[in-house]
Amino acid sequence: MSKKITILLLAFIGMIGLQSCTTEEYYVQGDTYDEDTISEVFEYSHVDFLPFDYSVFLDFPHPIYTSDMVLVYRLAGVGPEGDEWRLLPETYYFNDGTLDFGYRNDFTQYSAKVDLYGYDLSTLPNEFKLNQVIRVVVIPAFISHKQINKVDFNDYNAVVKAYNIDESKIQKIE
Repeated sequence: MSKKITILLLAFIGMIGLQSCTTEEYYVQGDTYDEDTISEVFEYSHVDFLPFDYSVFLDFPHPIYTSDMVLVYRLAGVGPEGDEWRLLPETYYFNDGTLDFGYRNDFTQYSAKVDLYGYDLSTLPNEFKLNQVIRVVVIPAFISHKQINKVDFNDYNAVVKAYNIDESKIQKIE
């Protein structure tokens, strides 16, 4: 009987010890925020997809968490409602429905890789290969898993609104 009481007492003490765990907050100009739940955007301008691999590595200004979600957008044009951002992967087809070219991406904690792929990239107009603007949106896993309303990730503006991204704080990287 005393053995059961001892085990119960140790379990109770263990539960109390786990209750005292806290997370650390960081301070920026007098305001507090939890660093691992802040979404951020990195913008890369003058991105060129050059022969022979038609790939670029976009280095992040700092490592991200392996659990973070990364969305990559390409500036496809400017319309009456403002900039038109397209989520990658993005694919273009010939009139007969066969693949012409497209963009795809992958990422690590340190960078995003964007590839231009397709049928005959040497004949692709430069407007699709040179001087591209790419935005990488990093959404902490904590936020993305707790999202109640589904976000249309194809709509860059919906993502900015849903994750409270302050566009004036976009980190522009040359």
